[in-house]
Amino acid sequence: MNIFALLQKGKEEKKANEKYLQWLKRKHPPKLDITIQHIHDVVFEKIDCLHCANCCKTTSPIFYPKDIERAAKALRMKAVDFEKNYLRIDEDKDFVLQNSPCPFLMEDNACSIYESRPTACREYPHTNRKNFVQITELTYKNTLVCPAVVKIVDELKEVYHA
Repeated sequence: MNIFALLQKGKEEKKANEKYLQWLKRKHPPKLDITIQHIHDVVFEKIDCLHCANCCKTTSPIFYPKDIERAAKALRMKAVDFEKNYLRIDEDKDFVLQNSPCPFLMEDNACSIYESRPTACREYPHTNRKNFVQITELTYKNTLVCPAVVKIVDELKEVYHA
């Protein structure tokens, strides 16, 4: 699977994916969560995030207080210093990284604080969560960032036709 071609496809099909995911949310087909979980698992058997890391290069996770404490501890620093050095408060009043790419992203696309990474990073791209219809807007946004999400949405379109 060419991850860069998938990223390009996500951009080219931006409007169609947005429309499709809105339709899927309205339709809310039975067994959607089971289907999406299966598709997620199959896609991630073929896609290695370390070949891409576009999420780490372009977006910031939300850092909750527990995430800040965990990351600061991993870096052997105080939480207040971690906030000062790495975080800012965004328009939604959430703590996010000051800059992209993520300062913890290494040259090989691995994370230098992987075991202590924020919850949002642990759960990304959120396509294996229950109640998928509640995050269709987030899934749409992630089609612009994550090639695996583009592939997952493509596979969903094969199962549930609009």
